[in-house]
Amino acid sequence: MTSQTRFAPDLRSASGDIGRLAIRALLTELKLHPKPGLVSPVDNGAHDDMNLTTFVRSLLALRFYFTAIAEAGAREASFDELRRLGIEAERRMLAATGGINTHRGAIFCLGFLAAAAGWRRARGLGLQGELLTETVLQLWGEGVAEVGRVAPDSHGARVIRRYGARGAREELLAGLPTLLGIAVPALRETLKRTSCAERASIQCLFAIMAELQDTNLLHRGGLEGLGFVQNAARRFLDAGGVHARDWRQRALDLHGDCVALHLSPGGAADCLAAAWFVHGLAP
Repeated sequence: MTSQTRFAPDLRSASGDIGRLAIRALLTELKLHPKPGLVSPVDNGAHDDMNLTTFVRSLLALRFYFTAIAEAGAREASFDELRRLGIEAERRMLAATGGINTHRGAIFCLGFLAAAAGWRRARGLGLQGELLTETVLQLWGEGVAEVGRVAPDSHGARVIRRYGARGAREELLAGLPTLLGIAVPALRETLKRTSCAERASIQCLFAIMAELQDTNLLHRGGLEGLGFVQNAARRFLDAGGVHARDWRQRALDLHGDCVALHLSPGGAADCLAAAWFVHGLAP
């Protein structure tokens, strides 16, 4: 009996845990309000082509993807196999949403984090965010970099070329500095201080928005739109963030501004979900 056969049942169970954690992280982001310009249970934000139902359909289509990629990671599957799983997941997402991109960023970033978590858990290794990133780069980084050089044309790719921004692929190849250096610390610090998941999520989201070169914002509003959201998020944080008495109204005010300006920080939303995933793996 090979070692893979011997621990295969445990791998399936562990991969299922990882997959469910990824979906919970995405649901946590989706349910949050107020989120400047983003879809929530309250409204559609700055979007006229998607709503809460669109996102729920997308998550249902993706419910087995994160488990599958975690199990593939545990087997140390090749980059090509992980990529195939991601492409299939994207096709299911688009079929479920009528062609609307709701979770392409999550399929990419959370997918690789889930694969790394599967690999490390199968070997009894730590699941801290820095270790996950290290595993992704060691095992699949070359493939990520190579595909990036021949990536198909897209809104994100055009924005990266035009503005020299760092998209999701570039963030991953750099070791996910926004996620690990900004998002996760902000989430954990606020959870420790407030014991409130809602406030921790808002503080984390605004911390990300203040720094991330969000390609969704660049696509919708150019450098002016990105700068507007970054500066507004910094003012929110400088005024005390969620520890200020009027934090909710300030967040709602920015939400209204983003809706009016048709701005939506979708990259920040993906990063928030990833922060909850990383935190859930190694609190």
